[in-house]
Amino acid sequence: MTPSFRDTAADVIVAGVGPTGLALACGLAAAGARVRVLDRADGPATTSRANILHARGAEVLARLDALGDLPDRAVAPIGIRMHVRGRHLTTMTFAPDERETVQALFVSQAAVEQQLRDRLTELGVEIKWGHGVESLAQDADGVTVRVTGGAQVRASWLVGCDGAHSRVRELAGIGFPGVPVVERFLLADVHADGLAGREHSAGWYHRDGILMAMPMPDATGNLWRLMANVDDDGRHLPGDEIVRAFTKLLPVRAEITGARIHDAVWTSVFRIHRRLADDYRRGRVLLAGDAAHIHSPFGGQGMNTGIGDAENLAWKLALVVRGEAGVELLDTYTAERRPVATEVLQRTTTNTRALVAEGRLARLLRDHVLVRILNLPAVQRQATRAASQLGVSYRRGPLGGRGRAPRPGDRVPDRAVRLSDGTPSTLTRELGPDWVLLTGRTDARLTAAVRDALPGQVRTVTDPQHTGGDALLVRPDGHLLWRGTDPGRLADLWPDRSKTRRSGASSAPSGGH
Repeated sequence: MTPSFRDTAADVIVAGVGPTGLALACGLAAAGARVRVLDRADGPATTSRANILHARGAEVLARLDALGDLPDRAVAPIGIRMHVRGRHLTTMTFAPDERETVQALFVSQAAVEQQLRDRLTELGVEIKWGHGVESLAQDADGVTVRVTGGAQVRASWLVGCDGAHSRVRELAGIGFPGVPVVERFLLADVHADGLAGREHSAGWYHRDGILMAMPMPDATGNLWRLMANVDDDGRHLPGDEIVRAFTKLLPVRAEITGARIHDAVWTSVFRIHRRLADDYRRGRVLLAGDAAHIHSPFGGQGMNTGIGDAENLAWKLALVVRGEAGVELLDTYTAERRPVATEVLQRTTTNTRALVAEGRLARLLRDHVLVRILNLPAVQRQATRAASQLGVSYRRGPLGGRGRAPRPGDRVPDRAVRLSDGTPSTLTRELGPDWVLLTGRTDARLTAAVRDALPGQVRTVTDPQHTGGDALLVRPDGHLLWRGTDPGRLADLWPDRSKTRRSGASSAPSGGH
C-alpha cells in the first residue's frame, strides 16, 4: 500500500536518499527544520557504488552524529600497486596527515547510507520510498511537488539530490553541460581467488587499456571490485558477459592466469562524463551531489563532494527556513561549493586521462615517467591531502576574508576543547547545527556579544593551546566565520540581527576578519 501524505506541509523536501540527500536531511532535521524525504526507488540500495569515505566525509558524518561504528567496520586504505606488462613498478601509498583526527575509511557506500538512515530515524524523519518527483510548480512562497502516484507535497524549498539523471534539475530548467572523458568502463564486484594480495589495490596498465582490482570489505575475504575500460561497440552487456570479459582481460592486461571468479555481486557498464550544473539554485529549487556535478570515479571524490555540499547547504537553509537569515544567504552556497566541484572535475579528469593514456606517447609517459613521480613521498602526501578534501577553503567566497591564517572561510581543524564547566570535548563534537566560539580562556563579554550577534545556538569552548589572542568563531560546517577580540566588530556579521528579532526578516551575513 502506498504511504499517504497526511501532513503535506514541510520546510524542505529532499528528493533522493543517497549519501548527499541523507546527510542534508540529517543536517536540516538536527537544526529543527521540517523535512520530507522522498526517493523513487522501492527501498535502499544494497550494492556498494562508492567504496571509500575520505577524511572530509568522515568528519562531516561525525558532526552529524552519524559516523557510528563505521571506523570499526572499515579497512584503512593503504594504496595501489601499479604494474606495466605484469611487472610491478611502484606503489602509490596513502599518506594521511597524522595531525588530523579523521582519516579515510575504506567502507561500502551502502554502509554509509545505512548509518545516515539510522541517524535520520533518530531525528524522527521517515523516508517515503517509491515517491519520485514527477512535476513541480514554484511560486513566491514555496514549491508544490507531484510525486509518483499523484500525491502532492508542499514545501518552502525543494533540494534535488536525485543523481546524475536528476528529474528535479530537469524540471527546474538548470543546464548540465559537459563532455565525455572515457567512453565505456566495465565494473564488477566479484568473489574471486588468485588476483593479488589484499593489502593493496592493484592496477595494470596495458596498451589496450587499464585494469584495476580493489579489495572490498566482506566476510568471505575474497570480494573484489574490478574495473576496466573497453571499446564501446554499442552492445548491451548483461552481467554474465561482463564477468566473462574480466576473465579474458586478466591474463591479457595483468598477465594473471590462475585467477578464478566465482560469482558476481554487482555489475555495471558506465561512461565517464564531466558535467557541472550552470547553477545550484533556481528560485526555490536547489541541487546537491551528483545532481549538480558528475566526474570520473577515480579518486573516490563523488560521495565526499556530495556530502560536503549537503553540510554547506544544511546550516544555511535551516537559518533561512527559521526566518533568521534572508534568502541571499543561499547564494553563498553556489558561490562556495561550485568552485570546489570545478576543481574536483578538473583533477579527476586529468588523473583519469593520465591513467587510461590513450595513444602511444601518452602510454610511454605514464609507464616511464608518471608512475615514478607517483612514487615520491612528497607527491603521495600531496595527493592524499587533495583527495581528503580537508584543505577545502572558502576564503575567496562571499563569506571569506583576509588576514593571517586561518582566514574567514578556512576550515578549522578538529582539536580537544573544554566546555564552560570544564567537561572535555572536541571541536567536531560541538559543531553542527551549532556555532562554536573558540578562545584560549573564557571571555564572558565576548561570549555575550557573539550570542547577541548571531542567530541559532552558539557554544563556547576553550583550548589552552590556542594562542594568538584572537577568538575563533566557527561555522556549523567547521569553517571560520570571524576571528578577533573586539565584540563591537561582530555587528558586521549579521547587520540586521535586531530587525530579525522584531519582524522575522533578516539578511545574509557578511564575511569579516
